[in-house]
Amino acid sequence: DPQRTAFLLRKQWTLYSVTPLYRFSNARLRDYARLLSAFIAAEKQKGLAVEIGVELDIKVAVSSLPDLKGSDQDQAAILVQLSSRSPASPKNSEEKLIWSGWFCCVSGDDLSENVPEDFTCLPLFLANGAESYTSIVGSWFQKTFDCCFRRLAISPLHLSWMAAMWTGCKVDKTACAMELVFSVPHLPQPLDISYAIHPEDAKALWDTVQKTPGEITQEEVDVFMDCLYSHFHRHFKIHLSATKLVKVSTAIASAHCDGIIKFLQSQYLTGVLMLLTELAISQIQ
Repeated sequence: DPQRTAFLLRKQWTLYSVTPLYRFSNARLRDYARLLSAFIAAEKQKGLAVEIGVELDIKVAVSSLPDLKGSDQDQAAILVQLSSRSPASPKNSEEKLIWSGWFCCVSGDDLSENVPEDFTCLPLFLANGAESYTSIVGSWFQKTFDCCFRRLAISPLHLSWMAAMWTGCKVDKTACAMELVFSVPHLPQPLDISYAIHPEDAKALWDTVQKTPGEITQEEVDVFMDCLYSHFHRHFKIHLSATKLVKVSTAIASAHCDGIIKFLQSQYLTGVLMLLTELAISQIQ
């Protein structure tokens, strides 16, 4: 449902992998919101939270996003939202959303089949907001459900796959250019090279490379990237193969090697989440 998932688009999400949650229950989401709210209040008393100079009344909401599933075996996604209203604000004023995070598992059947019944598999966690809130929420989940959070980085190899896969997706003709950002190693000062390709040109190149529609091989991804490298070298005499691919931006999504993702098209949301779920599971295993 595009309306229910629209708020996930065009925000910068930080990626984490999460081990299975012990004795998590979808029937207790309201209880979890109440307990997490109390935990945040306790952390504020210690002076660990978050907004400087303003005492905020934090409200916690925990809800289910049943649409974000890849198969019937997947658990429904779980959304955690923190909102606040300053004591100085009028009582009828709207609360301001200050942090969001969500757990999901899209086509994570391999992991779900291999864990005991008491465990819930939601291996991918995405957070938007201050890192201090992410730390507090993550700490509560780890203590309550005996799980472990780890930042999820994206390797240059997986970024090149994303570039090829997302280039092959159909979007409207006003789509933005595909942009690849490369970091040049072994320099005293950081240097990035940005390489933008018109979306129709990138799609035409991919169509000549891909042999079987709907299937992608490592060889095809390598050929696609090599063609882009050759074109760049022809014009600028720079070997991009000697650099590190750190970011991919397309009309579908953008991804950074540090584990930052931005979703841009609702119709491809579950497809991107399927790939990210696979990466999160590989890190857990």
